Amino acid sequence: MAMRIQLILFVSSLLMALGWFPLTFAYGRGPAQPVETTVVIEGMVYCQSCDAYGSWSLSGAKPIGSAKISVICKDHKKRVNFYKAFETNAYGYFYAELQGYKMGHSYLDHPLQSCHVKLVNSPQENCNVFSNINYGINGAPLRFEDKVIDRSDYKAVIYTAGPLAFRPTYCPPK
Repeated sequence: MAMRIQLILFVSSLLMALGWFPLTFAYGRGPAQPVETTVVIEGMVYCQSCDAYGSWSLSGAKPIGSAKISVICKDHKKRVNFYKAFETNAYGYFYAELQGYKMGHSYLDHPLQSCHVKLVNSPQENCNVFSNINYGINGAPLRFEDKVIDRSDYKAVIYTAGPLAFRPTYCPPK
């Protein structure tokens, strides 16, 4: 009886091993490695309309392609622990992946508290004056709008900043 149980266990384990082997090693892949979660900040950069000059309104604003913004993160002791400039696409949209950003303290160094987005440069000569719309000069705070990408090969938590805006260099009197 004991011999029979050992034989059943041996055959069962052999079948499991043979059934498992092709799934994991047939193509040179081992068990899946965990994918590190990337912190991402997205937003838009606009040129404010002359009609909205002096306000925070973006009514009539046009997106600025190739505008530069920066992401600055500070640790809980107010030391800069991440800085990188990013460029908007042709539609004024930026998707800033914070490659290398590390949180030292889970709450105090969390991106919502420690990171801000600032305007850096506008390629448009007629719209390159900094505005503080949504704190683009002082540093726009981040918002979490429940956007997460969770695929087998890429994981990201996406925060939003802005929208940010430059002002026209000249607006005719009304």
